[in-house]
Amino acid sequence: MALPDRNFVRRVDLTSLQLFVAVCELGSIGRAAEREFIAASAISKRLSDLEAALHTPLLYRHTRGVDLTPAGESLLHHARTVLYSLEKMQGELSEYADGVRGHVRVHANISAIVQYLPEDLGVFTREHEAIKIDLEEHLSSEVLRAVQEGAADLGICHAGQGSHELQTLPYRQDRLALVVPAGHALARKGTAAIDFVSTLDFDHVGLHTNSSIYVAMHQAATEAGRAVKLRIHVTGLDAMCRMIENGLGIGVMPLRAFELMKGGIASRLKSIALKDAWATRQIQLVARDFSTLPVAARTLVSHLRANADGPQALAA
Repeated sequence: MALPDRNFVRRVDLTSLQLFVAVCELGSIGRAAEREFIAASAISKRLSDLEAALHTPLLYRHTRGVDLTPAGESLLHHARTVLYSLEKMQGELSEYADGVRGHVRVHANISAIVQYLPEDLGVFTREHEAIKIDLEEHLSSEVLRAVQEGAADLGICHAGQGSHELQTLPYRQDRLALVVPAGHALARKGTAAIDFVSTLDFDHVGLHTNSSIYVAMHQAATEAGRAVKLRIHVTGLDAMCRMIENGLGIGVMPLRAFELMKGGIASRLKSIALKDAWATRQIQLVARDFSTLPVAARTLVSHLRANADGPQALAA
C-alpha cells in the first residue's frame, strides 16, 4: 500500500472498523445494521470507503450475505485487536476517574503465581489500595516477550537466556522436586534426594513443552544421552498431581507449590528432592528499564524486593 502511514490513519476511523467487525460476525450487512441501529446503506458506504482506503476488497458480497476476502480476514484480526485495546484503555482510564491512582500490568509464570505472589500482592494491595494490579499467568518465555514488547510493565519469571535485552532483579529462589505416588518404587526406597537421570526409566507427567521446567528436564536428559518418557502434558500443577495420583507417571514441580497443596491429593503423594544444580532456580523481576517504570510499578518492585529471599539466596 503506497499511502503514507499518517494519511492511512486519518482515513480509517474506529466506527468503520467496529461496523466491519459487526458485519463479519453476523455475515450480513442487514443484520449488522439491525444490531448497531444504523441504516444498511450507511454501513455499505463505510465499508466501500474502507476498501477504497486500503486499495483492496474486504468482502465478497452475494445474495446470502457476505464472506471475507483474505485481506478482510487479516483486517478482522487487527480490527478486533484495536477495539479490544480501546475497551481495555477505557476501562483503565475510568478507574482513574473513580480514584485509582496507579495501574501496573504484571505477567508472571506459574511458579511465582502459585508459590509467592498471592501473599506478596495481598500485602501490597492492602497497603496501596489506590494501585490496581492486573496479573496474567504465562510461560516464562512469553513473560519476557510481553515485557520486551510493552504488553506488561513488569515480568516475574525464570529469565534465563531470553533476558539479555532486559533488566532483571532477584526476587525468590525456587527449588524443584520429584513428585511420586506414595506407593511408588522410588518412594519405597526412602531416598531423601535423587538425581533426575535416575527417574528417566519411569513415565513422566509434564508441563507445557515450552515451560522452563520441561526445558530444564529435556536438557538434563539430553546431556545424559537419554530421553524423558513424557506420557502426558498438563497446564497446571493441580492437574499434574491428579495425574500422578492416578498412576499416569511421576512429575517435577516446585517444592513449595507441592507443600502448599498438602492435604487432599498431595497427602497421597510424596516429594523427593532433586540433587541437580538446575533444580535450584532464581525467580526474577524483569523490566525493560526499572528506572523509567511508572511510580506505581516502581512502588510494587520495591515491595517485592523487600520481601525477596535473603542475600544468600540472591547470590545463588
